[in-house]
Amino acid sequence: MASLPNDPAALKELLVDKASYIAQLEEQVRLLKAILHLAKSERQAKPTTKEMQYSLFDEAEAVAGEQSEAIESGEVAVAAHARKKTGRRPIPQEFPRVEVVHDIPEADKVCPCGCELTRIGEEVSEKLDFIPATIQVIRHIRPKYACRACEGTEDDGPTVKTAPMPPQLIPQGLATPGLVAYVLASKFVDGLPFYRQERIFERLGLDISRATMCGWALQVARACQPLVGLLSEESRSGPIINLDETVVQVLGEVGRANTSPSYMWLVRGGPPEHPAVLFHYAPTRSGQVAEELVGDFQGYLQTDGFAGYNALGEREGIIHVGCLAHVRRKFVEALKAGSKKSSGGTAQTVVDLIGKLYHLEKQAQDAKCDADQVHAMRQAKATPIMARIKALLLEREKTTPPKSLLGKAIAYALGQWDRVAVYLKDGHLRPDNNLAENAIRPFAVGRKNWLFSGSPAGAAASAALYSLIETAKANDLEPLRYLHFLFEKLPLAKSQDDFRALLPQHLDSKTISA
Repeated sequence: MASLPNDPAALKELLVDKASYIAQLEEQVRLLKAILHLAKSERQAKPTTKEMQYSLFDEAEAVAGEQSEAIESGEVAVAAHARKKTGRRPIPQEFPRVEVVHDIPEADKVCPCGCELTRIGEEVSEKLDFIPATIQVIRHIRPKYACRACEGTEDDGPTVKTAPMPPQLIPQGLATPGLVAYVLASKFVDGLPFYRQERIFERLGLDISRATMCGWALQVARACQPLVGLLSEESRSGPIINLDETVVQVLGEVGRANTSPSYMWLVRGGPPEHPAVLFHYAPTRSGQVAEELVGDFQGYLQTDGFAGYNALGEREGIIHVGCLAHVRRKFVEALKAGSKKSSGGTAQTVVDLIGKLYHLEKQAQDAKCDADQVHAMRQAKATPIMARIKALLLEREKTTPPKSLLGKAIAYALGQWDRVAVYLKDGHLRPDNNLAENAIRPFAVGRKNWLFSGSPAGAAASAALYSLIETAKANDLEPLRYLHFLFEKLPLAKSQDDFRALLPQHLDSKTISA
């Protein structure tokens, strides 16, 4: 009590500060409760039965994909007449068919009148079967030839000839390209750690340790370094680069504790029709890493609001583009933390207006508009909506406590506004950085399964393999088939042109399946 001031005005100021502090704490508690107990979806609509089933079994990966699609399309309502087709999808024709005929007994093929029945057709029902993985051994047999006439002579002995062993992805190793592709796709595509694969192989009667699989991954990553270098070049060859980064824990970093955070960076760029995706491990989140990844690139650079990109975005020749999805996310957090009395209001209005912007983007996408048409649409329809949002933010900024979640959302939006609004000027741009976030998401999902990388070399190897896999996916190639094709052809590559021809963006599905 003795520390309290005697001045009534000072006391009032203390009370106001205390009330504001308590309000902020209550807001944070509501947000934490929302994160813990509510669905993670950023949509405000009632969850569907399918979404509730996902949450029952904690299918985070499946829900994450749907969230991204919802944010990009700006779903805010479902039309009453819009219905999805129900029923089972047909089984793709490329799967082999095994026919099992269920015929009636021969005695039943005679009519009661005495005439033989005639086959007039058939009823066919198809059911999916699964054959467990089959292990086979490929024996490389190389006949040896010698000259009998030279036996017993005093020279260097008889001439012996043997065909050379074809170049191997892993010299002296026991794994074929098919096995290595399966192991690496299981981890880096399906998020299945090596220790779980070890148990699967045990059930098949095969002893392949996780240490062996780690060794394969390291050797393959080293062999793929020429491809990674070319991916880095091609990522800077297009008009737009998307950058993102996420935390990864790496053990054994020199001079750093094992609990220190490291980062996996992602660059997505190159020609829009044939994009390149590059992962890069670094022990720091410094903006210098981003500068090294971008190199001498000139064009549009799209990122989130991380301050480490600011200096790079101000460099001559680079136009910095912001992320509307991150702006929206701040207001969604404010909505989740809002009290029942304050539900709706500014945050809901902003979210709804951003939803209209995404609805316009979805319409243009469905209509397959070209860049000029998209630009014209944005100038006519999106620009007025953006102006309404900015005017609302400027008005509410004056009356909203700056330390509240809504105040922080408004400050973030206004601080990023000039960059976010850049997308209105070019129809090739997207309103958000979701292309980069979608590419880095598989790494974030896989990280939940293996928690950390065992060494800097392991993190760098993971970055190389993720680069090739995500580039394959971005170019509509099935990752396992691409890896199998790559690992068969890679030992034969000698020149830069040979390696470049193996990049996913220079291949198609028919080539890798041949």
